[in-house]
Amino acid sequence: MNVAKSGYRVFSANSTPACTELAKKITERLGVEPGKSVVYQNPNRETRVEIKESVRGQTIFIIQTIPRDVNTAIMELLIMAYALKTSCAKNIIGVIPYFPYSKQCKMRKRGSIVCKLLASMLAKAGLTHIITMDLHQKEIQGFFSFPVDNLRASPFLLQYIQEEVPDYRNAIIVAKSPSAAKRAQSYAERLRLGLAVMHGEAQCSESDMADGRHSPPCVRNTGHPGLELPCKQQAPFPGIELPIMMAKEKPPITVVGDVGGRIAIIVDDIIDDVEDFVAAAEILKERGAYKIYIMATHGLLSADAPRLIEESAIDEVVVTNTVPHEVQKLQCPKIKTVDVSMILAEAIRRIHNGESMAYLFRNITVDD
Repeated sequence: MNVAKSGYRVFSANSTPACTELAKKITERLGVEPGKSVVYQNPNRETRVEIKESVRGQTIFIIQTIPRDVNTAIMELLIMAYALKTSCAKNIIGVIPYFPYSKQCKMRKRGSIVCKLLASMLAKAGLTHIITMDLHQKEIQGFFSFPVDNLRASPFLLQYIQEEVPDYRNAIIVAKSPSAAKRAQSYAERLRLGLAVMHGEAQCSESDMADGRHSPPCVRNTGHPGLELPCKQQAPFPGIELPIMMAKEKPPITVVGDVGGRIAIIVDDIIDDVEDFVAAAEILKERGAYKIYIMATHGLLSADAPRLIEESAIDEVVVTNTVPHEVQKLQCPKIKTVDVSMILAEAIRRIHNGESMAYLFRNITVDD
């Protein structure tokens, strides 16, 4: 394809070579050359972006994969978007397969909804559209003032299960927590497999802290001399007593569903710190599962994740290439990668040509 006549350019906003692999695969599938730009860090760690060709009146796609240095990647994206905006680009569309800060999309105590802040920053920098994949919460799309296409990786992971998992008909889909049950059910129904749900994890779930119930400070003056209620039960006015609130306790870890003699496939959207997955694998082994697979869209695999996976009862961890993890694969051969550049390239082509995106969401359920 002649890039000069195609009417659009595809740039990579990453300054590290490992993070440009996905951009290379996408441009190869589109048959275009990557846009000419330079992204680098000054000695004082400031990010600099230089656009090396004219983009006036063009539709620009910026591909930005998120490495471990999340904040640098965000600044690279913001500065490149602003540079393209001031260079008179017609439309600037961000291709961000893994959207950073997506777990910080709810209010917790006296914190902030950082995901909303990032959405505002991207709009201010000049982005007019975003293509992403498997947002942690679908409601994040409401934070943006411009269109968001939230693609799904489930067709690729389902295909991997059918083609690469031996005797997958003897498998059972497992939700690591009740909050993941809908996603697991969606996988189970399309594969026509059974479903198991684990609950009772030791850590606090997101819903425990998401609604701001812990925010008000304790009030010690109850209006009754000599009577001091616990923090949760402080009466705001004399003579008024709030109902006693029972402390929430998680039950011991249990598995709802029979995994004995089966292949257990745990599905989730993000795998970062793997302690929870390792603990879940041990429980499933105790319940009789003879093979354990982990399927996730975004393989962040932070800290000691490769070592923990290698030493655990997990047989295989399958993630997509939305996040670069080549180093982790070298450390742990159990980590496998599924390429999703095909659907990202097709999304770019359809958006540029003004075609419907519905084809990319065929056979996709609401719970994916």
